[in-house]
Amino acid sequence: MDWKWTSFLYAILAFVILYWLLNRYAFKPLFAVMEQRRQMVLDQMNAAENSRKEASAEMEAQKHALAQARQEAADIIEKARVTSTKQADGIVDTARAEAARLKEEAVRDIESEKNKAIASLRSEVGSISVAIASKIVEKQIDEKSQEQIVDRYLKEVGSK
Repeated sequence: MDWKWTSFLYAILAFVILYWLLNRYAFKPLFAVMEQRRQMVLDQMNAAENSRKEASAEMEAQKHALAQARQEAADIIEKARVTSTKQADGIVDTARAEAARLKEEAVRDIESEKNKAIASLRSEVGSISVAIASKIVEKQIDEKSQEQIVDRYLKEVGSK
């Protein structure tokens, strides 16, 4: 094969012109698009990393808020339990005091009724003793037997 410098020179010149045209109109825009795409991917990766960090921080904040809410709920439940225990104790104490008051009142009422009954019986005894005395006088019994009859009658009435 014969080597021709003119053809070789034309080929190199055509290659240089073609390279210059491709570099100016094809490679520069292509490299610019590729650089924009590389920058866009880097920006998206940085944004994703920032979003992940924010999400992680937000998740920690939510965990902290949840733990605090649980603690507050436990505190509220404990306070409610203590309050209900105090209220129950207060109700029981009030009921006991009321029962004691009612018992004392009933004892006083019973004592009062007993005293009224004794007074009524004494007045009845007095009238009966007068009736007995009149009967005794009618029968002319001595004083000693009259006292015995009244004492015996009072004992019977007192025991009832």
